[in-house]
Amino acid sequence: MQPTTVSHLAHHAGASILGNPDVLIGPDVVIDSRAATPGCLFVALPGERVDGHDFAVAAVDAGAAALLVSRPVEVPMEVTVPQLVAADTATALALLATGVVAEAVGTGLTSIGITGSSGKTSTKDLVAQVLATAAETVAPAGSANNEIGVPLTACRVDASTRFLVNELGARGRGHIAWLCGIVRPSVGAVLNVGHAHLGEFGSVDAIAQAKGELVEALPDSGWAVLNADDERVVAMASRTPARIATFATSGEPEVGELRVWADAVTADARQRPTFRLHASGVAGGTADVRLQVSGLHQVANALAAAAIGLSQGLTVPGVAEALTRAVPRSRWRMELVERDDGLLVVNDAYNANPESMAAALRAVASMRRETGRLVAVLGDMLELGPGAAAEHRAVGELAGRLGFDQVVALGEYAEDLASGVRSGGVPVTVAANPGEAVRVVAMAATGRDVVLVKASRGLALETVAEQLGAGPATEVGR
Repeated sequence: MQPTTVSHLAHHAGASILGNPDVLIGPDVVIDSRAATPGCLFVALPGERVDGHDFAVAAVDAGAAALLVSRPVEVPMEVTVPQLVAADTATALALLATGVVAEAVGTGLTSIGITGSSGKTSTKDLVAQVLATAAETVAPAGSANNEIGVPLTACRVDASTRFLVNELGARGRGHIAWLCGIVRPSVGAVLNVGHAHLGEFGSVDAIAQAKGELVEALPDSGWAVLNADDERVVAMASRTPARIATFATSGEPEVGELRVWADAVTADARQRPTFRLHASGVAGGTADVRLQVSGLHQVANALAAAAIGLSQGLTVPGVAEALTRAVPRSRWRMELVERDDGLLVVNDAYNANPESMAAALRAVASMRRETGRLVAVLGDMLELGPGAAAEHRAVGELAGRLGFDQVVALGEYAEDLASGVRSGGVPVTVAANPGEAVRVVAMAATGRDVVLVKASRGLALETVAEQLGAGPATEVGR
């Protein structure tokens, strides 16, 4: 955020002021007192377990120059920091971010939104690194894609920022539209429509309706970047006034002013793809790309990033070079850790749905090393609704077909997953907790094994991956 006065911030946030309205605040906006920096605005958010108001004084001690609160906070008499008081601090944060972005768009900021059932974070990281080769770019770390993370990222924009990149998640209809009201995207990419959050939406078509809110929010001068391999996504072209860019792994798309695709796709032993990037339409050319992220599903993510870069005036060779140099930036997404004894742990534990689970299993199955085993520690895929049991059985069956030698299942649907594994004659253990899962795998592990760890975020299976990879290790692909 460009440093500005308390009165200016209060105007954006719809807050009243206690204290000096002329104090200069910025550049940071934080919600964690431990992240407070000199001059920052500390936003006191209420939570289920802790209340940010209880940490306001600690934030001031760490350098916060103003507080955004829903009730005045008692501070020591010698502390004179102003307080911005609003009925709801989360709403006030969103309003503040809306104002910051609106001012920046007026001076040349381009805002990019990315959504989809899977791949948002990986694509966001690639997009940010592509655009950063052209101009100053702001993007979040990890998956800051909700009503708190998106405004916090938006508040990082300042006068030097040319590109703002956000991934936009949805917990229901209207959520993406609301987030778009904050960040005002002029470029919107929809990666895919799958089964993530099916239990909340009720049907895949309802998920598509919600994801399409992004392209509906775009101006006619903007770009809708659509996956031509997904019929629900490419159909969104009729829902937007924006120009259409399409991408595909299956060959040149049939529609779009800008068309981007890949061929000659191969992968190395770590399943890092190499491909030939093609573009036609308003930008054209070919160039070779060698990704540093694992999994053939990353090719589609890279194509989406390429289409976004090309829509902003970058060249095909420039985009290809940026993609080749791009590194994983977000934890626990096909993160590779190789122990000193050679055992390779693939930590993909950040989240899971049927599509991402299948992609991870296929990627790891292709990493099998001579004389080594393939092992999978798999947990629940959450929010799938009435079909959850069947989806977990299908994942287990896929693990068996792909040749995994051992599967360890955890969670509410562990028995369903295990029944699918057993149908293929593969040994499977239902573990009562993460500690047991670690012990089961460790008992038979050898230095030639490859171990996948994956589940929805709620199971926190990154602890399993971290324990299996513990000890002197060389981290790969981060």
